[in-house]
Amino acid sequence: MADNGNTGFFSRLREGLSKTRRGFVKNLEEMVVGERVISREFYDELEETLIAADMGPVFAANVIEEMKNRAKRNELDRHDALMNVLNEYMLSILEASDKPLRIPKDDLFTVMVVGVNGTGKTTTVGKIASRLKQEGRSVMAAAADTFRAAAVEQLDVWCRRADVPLIKHPTGGDPSAVAYDAIRAARSRGINVLLVDTAGRLHTKTNLMDELKKIKRIMARELPGAPHETLLVLDAVTGQNALNQARMFNNEIGVTGLVLTKLDGTSKGGIIIRIADELKLPIRFIGIGEQADDLRPFDGREFVEALMSSG
Repeated sequence: MADNGNTGFFSRLREGLSKTRRGFVKNLEEMVVGERVISREFYDELEETLIAADMGPVFAANVIEEMKNRAKRNELDRHDALMNVLNEYMLSILEASDKPLRIPKDDLFTVMVVGVNGTGKTTTVGKIASRLKQEGRSVMAAAADTFRAAAVEQLDVWCRRADVPLIKHPTGGDPSAVAYDAIRAARSRGINVLLVDTAGRLHTKTNLMDELKKIKRIMARELPGAPHETLLVLDAVTGQNALNQARMFNNEIGVTGLVLTKLDGTSKGGIIIRIADELKLPIRFIGIGEQADDLRPFDGREFVEALMSSG
């Protein structure tokens, strides 16, 4: 956090995580401070607190087991030692998923963005397009969510604002045809990054997954290796449902990276730890607001510092 931009984002991240911190860290500190004898009741209460923050039973069990081991070695003589164990575990998990999206500058790099409706998927495409354009990349977007006219209009607004070309078809058209045209257009114009927005809801889950698989096949046929990134957008507010969605999309179509949005609107920001712990997928970006610069590359250490900072 050396520059003012990073410092400003850390402050916004800390503020964005305030609901999680109030419901989680505050409870922890009240439990830990003044604890002289670490009893079974303490561990039970700690486990409930961790699970309530959506960090998951596996994470809770591992943290408590480590605390018990250290207690046997008389290494938990101060309350901050208990908090240090928790910090260390969160860091070890999140730093393993702390893998920024690396985009080569010479060739066309394609990103297929997936997720259910309501997660902020289309907005995320617009924000990434804006960010990449500011970095000096040549960017194109494709509106392959042809089932929702509002999604196309929303993406069009973001693209015009960022001066990014948008490939779109009439509402109800074939999403795969949009992806096909977008790749051909991107190659002919020498575009560096193509972002493909996709539908989040069809008549049934099977229809949705079949449609996404078809888009992937068409992209791979037109450009070997495409899509180079399959980015899943998850709404942190939905907690356990976000984890279930991640499992479903990963099992059905394969996910190479995650975006966690709306961390500023939930008291269960701990779901990011559970998702990272259980799925072992890279977390590419997190979102803490509506502005373009409120979507940032994920930094595990920064996240833990913002979550656990007091005051």
